[in-house]
Amino acid sequence: MDKRTVADLALAAASIGLWALLYAAARLFTRPASPTPAPATMELGAEPPALVSLLVNRWTLTEDAAESTLLDLAARKFFELRQPGNDPLETTVHVPAESRDQSGLRAYEKQVLDRVRGLAVNGVVPLSALTFRDQGQAKTWNKRLRAAMVADARAAGLSRRRFGPAVTTMLAVAALGAAIGVGLAAMHYGTWHPSKDSDNPGVGTGLVTFALLGLFGGRSPGERDTPAGRAAAARWLGVRDWLRGHEQFADLPPAAVAVWDRYLGYGAAVGTTHLASAVLDLGMGDRQLVWSSYGDTWHRVRVRYPSFWPRYGRTLPILLLRAAAYTVVGGLLLNFLGWPTTQLAADWPDLIVDGASVLSLVLLVVGGYTIVRGLLDLATVATITGEVLWLETWRSTPGSEDKPARPWLHYLAVDDGSADRTTAWGLPSEWSDRCQDGDVVTIRARPWSRRIGELTVAGRGRSRHLVETVTLDDTGSLALTMLTPVAPPSEPFTEDEVSQLLGRPVTAAPLPLAGTQYSPAEGGKPLLLIQSVTGLPGRVAWRANSRGQELPGIADGAFVNGERAALRRGDTTVVLTLLGEGRERRAYLPWLLSQATTRS
Repeated sequence: MDKRTVADLALAAASIGLWALLYAAARLFTRPASPTPAPATMELGAEPPALVSLLVNRWTLTEDAAESTLLDLAARKFFELRQPGNDPLETTVHVPAESRDQSGLRAYEKQVLDRVRGLAVNGVVPLSALTFRDQGQAKTWNKRLRAAMVADARAAGLSRRRFGPAVTTMLAVAALGAAIGVGLAAMHYGTWHPSKDSDNPGVGTGLVTFALLGLFGGRSPGERDTPAGRAAAARWLGVRDWLRGHEQFADLPPAAVAVWDRYLGYGAAVGTTHLASAVLDLGMGDRQLVWSSYGDTWHRVRVRYPSFWPRYGRTLPILLLRAAAYTVVGGLLLNFLGWPTTQLAADWPDLIVDGASVLSLVLLVVGGYTIVRGLLDLATVATITGEVLWLETWRSTPGSEDKPARPWLHYLAVDDGSADRTTAWGLPSEWSDRCQDGDVVTIRARPWSRRIGELTVAGRGRSRHLVETVTLDDTGSLALTMLTPVAPPSEPFTEDEVSQLLGRPVTAAPLPLAGTQYSPAEGGKPLLLIQSVTGLPGRVAWRANSRGQELPGIADGAFVNGERAALRRGDTTVVLTLLGEGRERRAYLPWLLSQATTRS
């Protein structure tokens, strides 16, 4: 390759490189800010949960946006979430026959509500049935949801385009300069290497370069905050810190929205509701962003899954054998063909020989490098203890009609608590049944090949049948307990009083959420849910439900708001919610609350 050709290539590379540096600088200086959290507070702002999710995640759309919107709609009584048993996965969504006024809903809130109502059969849909079955539909729905949220955020003055007109114009001018540089290089090359079949390629190459760089630079890389957006994000980060200060909040199931009201939806938006977020799924789950509880705090970990280089997951003997084959074949071919010439071959035979020589040299270098790194990998075994985040098939043997494909390697992502990012390891498939998501394991693996050579389970993951605890010690810290038979709390109202409220005989059924559900004695759908909570949940429940019509002189406070009522006595809050046909008896709620004055 002569000096003129090298100069032409250098000019073209420098032109594109300078544009790339300018583009990288534009992304760097326009990246969304990470504001300092405001002091911890329980005061909720005016922004809806979906926008809060964007604010605290630096304008990255996560599954929290739709999940928090769904919980918030339940808190605002557009539908109900009921958990009939101990497993939160059994939660069902109940849509009332008479739809509430939707005029105040934002576009993305209506989109979530429409999906719930559209899937409901006879007014009921299992929570787990809200997922998508078609990836294309999920992407389209997700894209429409984000577009509506971004439009709302811009209208509220919370966000703006990351690349504004000034940045876009600057990149376009820089793209024109790069195109001129590439065009001149191509024109100079065409002058010294004329072709009989075509004109000088300078102008065409420059136009193509300008078009490609212009299209790439004109693409919107997302949103960025405004001063108002940064202030709002800081305030909501303060709410997040307040919620994180109460450990049991992370393990509230979706049905707890009946007590915690809008706090549960906002908790999902800021990433503090692990159990509710794990149960909710609107088709936007991402294996690259996984929840982890390792270190006794819930946090998300970004997981990378290596696959490009053939060394990943391979055993050391296979790697060394392959490297030896590369080295021998490359050496023999190079000895036979000779070193590649420094001049560009003029005819096809010489070009083929030079290409084969270059390939031989590459094989020789790759083989030698693999041998050296493989031996170093043998001496650098890493021992890691952490929580299993993800386990799935990585590689399988080719299948046929007579013999199905058989996996021989699995991905195993482990969070050791040292960072918020990790890379999956290669686990032999015959060990894949040794552990599952949530288990704490100790692995011994080789960092370069990323293959696990030894796996020990140090602790099994907690069951998903965790329920909200109602115990609060003197320090204010809350603990999680496994579901065990416990004596139900004393009921605030007798069964006869509830029967008089509903105008028919009823039967009571205790629920795992510290409450009781009342149904007609002859059978049928539930009519009333009564929940009693104390301590911090009681204070939050009172704050969320002390609205509507106040009933003075009843206990330490009482309110009625539509089909929901709240009663406060000491450190205990009682929340009553009429369900189904029971809503017709909302006028009798004040009478039932007044019965509390007859008890000490």
